[in-house]
Amino acid sequence: MSAAIAALVLVAVGVDFGASVYAEYQLSRAVRRATDLRADPFVAILGFPFLPQARRDHYTEVEIKAPAVEQPMIGKSMLEATMHSVDLTEATWLMVEAPPAETNDNTGGTTESGISSSHGLVFTGTPAGFGKRVSVAVDLSIGGEDHSTLVITPTGVLTGPDTADQAVPEEQRAAVLTAFRGSLPQQRLPFGLIPTSQGARGSDVIIEGIADGMTVTLPEFRQR
Repeated sequence: MSAAIAALVLVAVGVDFGASVYAEYQLSRAVRRATDLRADPFVAILGFPFLPQARRDHYTEVEIKAPAVEQPMIGKSMLEATMHSVDLTEATWLMVEAPPAETNDNTGGTTESGISSSHGLVFTGTPAGFGKRVSVAVDLSIGGEDHSTLVITPTGVLTGPDTADQAVPEEQRAAVLTAFRGSLPQQRLPFGLIPTSQGARGSDVIIEGIADGMTVTLPEFRQR
């Protein structure tokens, strides 16, 4: 009897997993068609089991990640959306309640998704006219009428561990800092979210937006 029960459990788990994979594939294809992506994005419908969520038309968490998406100014970027408490009962496609903004003091003040503070990031490069690699501290902010311009503001030259450790003479400091100053317009988030934080995750600059109670459609995942 116990062997038969175990077999039934394995079959049920297999059916549930297969249904989840199929649903993820269909959503991935739908997002690609709706947003004119060149490849299927990664889609994960999290939470086990899957089938009870499907019967309720309510999903614990859905992730969409589209790498190498053409983006103005910077060439390509990854678009990510993590949606919590996704309810389909009253929406044509998706109704989303995103998580609240949280901080994690154990990881140095990062946001819930692991993004650092927007102040004091380390940028390293070789400014034209200086000829040596330099590390500077920069602050990130969002500007522009449509809140889609990433503004990079250098605040000082850095030396010491984990930097280029290159001093800059006082008479050249202003020119070196200016070389790191810039802005990147048209960096729009999926579903038209207004950015709520900017920072770094690993070696990537991340713009993040978190909102509550949004109703979205698949074409809105990729903003143009």
